[in-house]
Amino acid sequence: MRIVISRRPVRVGILATAVGGLLCLGATGCGGGGDEEAADKTVAGTQLCGGDSVSAQASKALKVITGSSRFGTTAEKSTVAQAATDLVAAFPPPTNGRDDICRIYKAEDSADFAIRVTWGLDDGNSTGTPATDFTVLKMGKRTLAAANRASIQFACRSDRLPNRTNEAVVDIGVEHWGMPTEPEGDVEALKDAYATVAHSFSLAMAKELGCENNGGLPAKPVLDPA
Repeated sequence: MRIVISRRPVRVGILATAVGGLLCLGATGCGGGGDEEAADKTVAGTQLCGGDSVSAQASKALKVITGSSRFGTTAEKSTVAQAATDLVAAFPPPTNGRDDICRIYKAEDSADFAIRVTWGLDDGNSTGTPATDFTVLKMGKRTLAAANRASIQFACRSDRLPNRTNEAVVDIGVEHWGMPTEPEGDVEALKDAYATVAHSFSLAMAKELGCENNGGLPAKPVLDPA
């Protein structure tokens, strides 16, 4: 960068302000909050989306996906609890598309990378052949994992649902949101990471809904191919 030195006189007030600013850089308690204010606007992975949706293992998986261990704060109502309430209200018809649980952004560059976590009600007939970039895993009714997304379907019977005799087929998705790009990094590690985050949100949803046997989901993610 080229530095331009002006030969015009510098006014005293401006010079005093500049000197004061330099002195403040070397001292504490100069006001403004600075790094503390910035830190207040970031959270660890386990604090995202209501604070009970991302396990410690899923938080590590988010770091594999994003390269970051600190994230921007999520909206107050962007929680599994709110999504479960919305799901109960929508039951029993299958939903058209999926609705957000929350979106996760890297703290240092929120516009650059977003992970969208969604829920939907399925008709239970998703038996077609998955896209070639997916690996089928042994979790729930159907789990698919790719290097930029994963989804888990699980069956839920619960007293929270309007008709307990009906089974809800819940679909939880986690995906890299935004302009499509080729995944960077170890593809298998990314698949495991997305599946781990999807499992964490799925298990949290099953518990929030009060599904029998947690919707058949394992307590820990199972990453072995089916």
